[in-house]
Amino acid sequence: MLLLLQALCLIALANGTPLLVHRVLGRRWAWPLDGGFTFVDGRPLLGASKTIRGVVLSVLATAAAAPLLDLSVGLGALVGSLAMAGDLISSFVKRRLGLAPSRQAIGLDQIPESLLPLLGCRYVLALDFGEIALGTAIFLVGELALSRLFYRLKLRERPY
Repeated sequence: MLLLLQALCLIALANGTPLLVHRVLGRRWAWPLDGGFTFVDGRPLLGASKTIRGVVLSVLATAAAAPLLDLSVGLGALVGSLAMAGDLISSFVKRRLGLAPSRQAIGLDQIPESLLPLLGCRYVLALDFGEIALGTAIFLVGELALSRLFYRLKLRERPY
């Protein structure tokens, strides 16, 4: 259970880093990851809120924080990368559904960005599928609960 909680801490850091960086730097150096390209449906590939800066700093932050949790830098980088991959997948799907950037989509916003990293580190942390499901559920509920706090702290632009 301790390893699952450590992984969830890294996942939370990976997902929170872009919000914190945006709060500190605003749009400075916030180059869109999709380069402003649109998909065949005419909608943005990912949207302007998904930036190179956010992805890179998220991976670096989780890699740097992992040793503080007695985990390897490599595992931290893996968790950060997979959390960002999950976030990008959900953004891609949300654009296809016609949802605006930063619009809430319960489940779609939380499951990929927690499930992918938990699956990716399941062997290293010896997580079974029950623990992965539990961790995904904890992240979903925790993210929804903390979202209002992040809004009050002005880390989020919307209370969800």
